[in-house]
Amino acid sequence: MSDMTEMLKAGIMGAIMGFIMSFLMNYFLIPFPADIFGNGINNGISGFLSGFMGGFVGLFVYFKMTNKK
Repeated sequence: MSDMTEMLKAGIMGAIMGFIMSFLMNYFLIPFPADIFGNGINNGISGFLSGFMGGFVGLFVYFKMTNKK
């Protein structure tokens, strides 16, 4: 049970970091698209990078939690 709660905490931290990364990219880096295709490309780029960042941070937090035991 303890491992499951640690995994959930790590997943939530990763999701928060992914949200922040996606928000910052869409707000500051990626310009507002002129057409639907550009919108899809921009969402794909931000989704890819925020998913990577969320997964990386979530895994990092999980490993850090399990090494404390």
